[in-house]
Amino acid sequence: MHIEWSTFWIQLIAFLILYVLLSKFAFGPLFGMMEKRRQLVKDQIQTAEASRKQADQLLEEQKQALQQMRKEAYDIIEQAKQTGSKQADDIVRAAGAEAARLKDEALKDIENEKNKAVAALRSQVGAMSVLIASKIIEKQIDEKSQEQLVEHYLKEVGGNV
Repeated sequence: MHIEWSTFWIQLIAFLILYVLLSKFAFGPLFGMMEKRRQLVKDQIQTAEASRKQADQLLEEQKQALQQMRKEAYDIIEQAKQTGSKQADDIVRAAGAEAARLKDEALKDIENEKNKAVAALRSQVGAMSVLIASKIIEKQIDEKSQEQLVEHYLKEVGGNV
């Protein structure tokens, strides 16, 4: 194989001229576009990473908000239970007080009725004793004697009742 030096130098000069022309007019814009594309991809990756971090942060905030809402719901339920229990206790206390009041009133009514019955009985016993005494004695008793007799029988009957 034989190398022709004249052709070699012409080809070398043509290659260098072509290289200079390509680097000035083709490689510059091509590398510029490639750099822009690289920068665009880099920006998109950074944006995606930032979006992922923001999504993670929002997810964590939502988890915390959900946890807070669950806690508040639990607190509301517990408060409702306590309020219900307190109201039930209040109702039981009020019912007990009302029952005691009604019992006291009933006892007072019974005592009043007893006193009325005793008074009525004394009155009837007094009248009957005077009637019996007047029949036994078969004489007219004056008012003062009758009153003394009634008092005497009332004392006797009152002591027995």
